[in-house]
Amino acid sequence: MSTIDLAGPTASELRAVAEQSNAWPFEQAKAIVARLKKQPKDEVLFETGYGPSGLPHIGTFGEVARTTMVRHAFRVLTEDKIKTRLLAFSDDMDGLRKVPDNVPNKELLEKNLGKPLTRVPDPFGTHESFGAHNNARLRAFLDQFGFDYEFASSTDYYTSGRFDAALLRMLERIDKVMAIMLPSLREERAASYSPFLPICPRTGMVLYVPITAHDAKAGTVSYDDPETREPVTLPVTGGHCKLQWKPDWAMRWYALSVDYEMAGKDLIDSVKLSGKICAALGGIQPEGFNYELFLDEKGQKISKSKGNGLTIEEWLRYAPPESLSLFMYREPKAAKRLYFDVIPRNVDDYYQFLEAFPKQDGRQKLGNPVWHFHAGQPPKADMPVTFQLLLTLVSSSNAENAETLWGFIGRYRPGVTPQTHPKLDAMVGYAINYYRDFVAPTKQFREPTDGERAALQDLRDALSNLPAASTPEDIQNVVYEIGRREPFLDTNKKGKDGRPGVSLDWFNMLYQVLLGQEKGPRFGSFVAVYGIGNAVNMIDGALARSA
Repeated sequence: MSTIDLAGPTASELRAVAEQSNAWPFEQAKAIVARLKKQPKDEVLFETGYGPSGLPHIGTFGEVARTTMVRHAFRVLTEDKIKTRLLAFSDDMDGLRKVPDNVPNKELLEKNLGKPLTRVPDPFGTHESFGAHNNARLRAFLDQFGFDYEFASSTDYYTSGRFDAALLRMLERIDKVMAIMLPSLREERAASYSPFLPICPRTGMVLYVPITAHDAKAGTVSYDDPETREPVTLPVTGGHCKLQWKPDWAMRWYALSVDYEMAGKDLIDSVKLSGKICAALGGIQPEGFNYELFLDEKGQKISKSKGNGLTIEEWLRYAPPESLSLFMYREPKAAKRLYFDVIPRNVDDYYQFLEAFPKQDGRQKLGNPVWHFHAGQPPKADMPVTFQLLLTLVSSSNAENAETLWGFIGRYRPGVTPQTHPKLDAMVGYAINYYRDFVAPTKQFREPTDGERAALQDLRDALSNLPAASTPEDIQNVVYEIGRREPFLDTNKKGKDGRPGVSLDWFNMLYQVLLGQEKGPRFGSFVAVYGIGNAVNMIDGALARSA
């Protein structure tokens, strides 16, 4: 996802077009360019964060995917003359606070609550620690999508001494850090707060204890052991301590000189506080923005612990990964429902964007979502059947096997086979899965009114008189003509002949009565694929059910 294809326009020509683009990845990248004018650097570091107390989820994908889009836009704006890196940082030194619901051997984790994730035994039994297991899952997760990134472990950075200089700077400027943090805390917590969390040498736990002394010259902190009450002094370096997460975030920005990191809207205040601490250390807060959170079908915030909304695995059971990339590209600062019913639209919209791309001028191409998540090299569009049409075919025929669907497709598009169109073959599988899991369990046929029965009978007779090889347009014209009656007339619309138009209620009725679903694809296209004879039989069945 990191290659820039400069074939065609030169790098400077592409940059000139990009500088005029208002696509959000370019807007973000322009902010980084402006930053470099004030603080020149030979390398720009993009960062994403991951809390490995649980398995990677759809939000992890979204953050890495969106950051990758910004990184690519920056490379275009700078003609790829400045080195860039994307660091996927795992906060695996955090203490395990609770046992996740979706793991085996919960009692093993229960015994190790409070320890850094890289010191907690792996309940799956495959890695040296729970943190290592989840880190491996993260890397496999990101590799699956071909992201260009470097993995970083908080434990490795702390224990190797990579953060030592920044930790000592934090200790030297502890008063400034405390002045920033204390006003944000409740009185009870503020009374015992310190940015430094000792790692207990006796138990290995991350301790949230009052710090009795800070010694900047010695580079140590002191506390009383919460169980033995013995005084303990530890260096803040070498992995003997870690930082509370907001100071930790700021320290990382300072230590690594991070230039760009986005975060969820729920972290707006945290970003501000961490930015102030970063400045207090002598660093510069990264560029970035706060993206909106995902909502479930009820409009509630997606939560890993609640399990509401869709997982990445679920999305990929029903649709190709490109459709998820499109979902992530769209309006990142607007709250969006992340539920199964958004999938068909994003699948079909993806292929529509692909179809439009070759016909667009340079500026339009850079505003096309597919340019961004295909790193400027979108593939050729070749999807002869829409996902919505496939879903309707499955629903109408109760076809739960690919062979049946390919029978319809082969008649509608001669020469199109699973071998010639492997992506369409995959789409057939997605449609079957989607139908089984979401459509079939809720399928309900609406009873037609007397007026709708009369219209359906007329449609049945009109379709019966059409040649079997009628085009989708011919069929659509017949469907449209039969629907030109009350209560389906739409006087606000006009047909090509100047007569009143037909409202969507007519087409919605066809899907509700004939197929037991609320909406569907263009009805003429559906009948052309399904077969006029099959469509007539379907209408006969609906009329018989409601007799």
